[in-house]
Amino acid sequence: MSTTGKVIRCRAAILWKPGASFSIEEIEVAPPKAKEVRIKILATGLCGSEMRRLNKNLNCIYPIILGHEGAGIVESVGEGVSTVNTGDKVIALFLLQCGECASCLNPEDNICKFKQSNTNLMSDGTSRFTCKGKPVYHFANTSTFSEYTVINEISVAKTDAAAPLEKVCLVGCGFSTGYGAAINTVTPGSTCAVFGLGGVGMSVIMGCKAAGAARIIAVDINKDKFEKAKEVGATECINPQDNEKPIEEVLFDMTGDGVDFCFEVIGNPATVAAALASCCESHGVCVIIGVTTHVQLNIHGHLFFSGHSLKGSVFGGWKSRENVSKLVADYMAKKINLDPLITHTLNFDKINEAVELMKAGKCIRCVLLL
Repeated sequence: MSTTGKVIRCRAAILWKPGASFSIEEIEVAPPKAKEVRIKILATGLCGSEMRRLNKNLNCIYPIILGHEGAGIVESVGEGVSTVNTGDKVIALFLLQCGECASCLNPEDNICKFKQSNTNLMSDGTSRFTCKGKPVYHFANTSTFSEYTVINEISVAKTDAAAPLEKVCLVGCGFSTGYGAAINTVTPGSTCAVFGLGGVGMSVIMGCKAAGAARIIAVDINKDKFEKAKEVGATECINPQDNEKPIEEVLFDMTGDGVDFCFEVIGNPATVAAALASCCESHGVCVIIGVTTHVQLNIHGHLFFSGHSLKGSVFGGWKSRENVSKLVADYMAKKINLDPLITHTLNFDKINEAVELMKAGKCIRCVLLL
């Protein structure tokens, strides 16, 4: 029996308040309205952005359904939707691409200017989720920690019908963010350093290798991640805690003049400062990928009295809807390999176990199957 136009009852992992564990609940998911798509989520990754919101209130409204790295099948579409159809395999996108604003029309820009009234609600200012008679809020235009979700059409990318969703869901955030930041920045023969070896950091290493970097130095306090880092392309791995000198001095000693490109994938103000200081004084570039939206950076001005550059990168610089399909095609053509990033695959009801694996630093990416 068709569910088009009807409310769907399904399971979702709700975060009722910051500091709580996820609670698997039965929710109601309303049909999509105009320019919206309802998706049956089949696989979703657990990203560091969710981990941060488990510990503190970062401009979220509770209760909320998190998740922004998911893939599934279109169940139904709202009025006016023209780019996807029922039955299409799709990837949910936290970064919109309307295709019409000045940013979307600028080949050098990927930050769409389409603004919702509140990213915890749909464009009309309401939620499509309810639980126990009360509204539940959306997250990052996606909310993939639910068996069904409703998303704006401009936050959905159609993908290859043969693509394994339990793999390519990572293209919705972690892989694209890290790989793109590197491949769209690094020059052949250069020396790179990557601070932070989670799923995004590993993807940065893969991008550095693909861009032709000669040396890729992985930096993390968790030595258990070094073997994986070398597997995906790191030439050397160092633990800052093993050295008496500050990490920037260690990197200068290793390279003679600092690194050409440094990537900060943690979102820690002190690490950002160290990463910038690790760069070659005449031309080094430090790229911030870690989420720093809720912290104040304190960087000494002398670092800019030469040729240092500091810049940010969102979603690897990719235009989301346009490039996600291409990245999936590259995976299907075996030009890129997502498999090493996925160290754990669990059923959706094990989401809190996945959280503990992340907290313990025992996994790179955990994919949840719905």
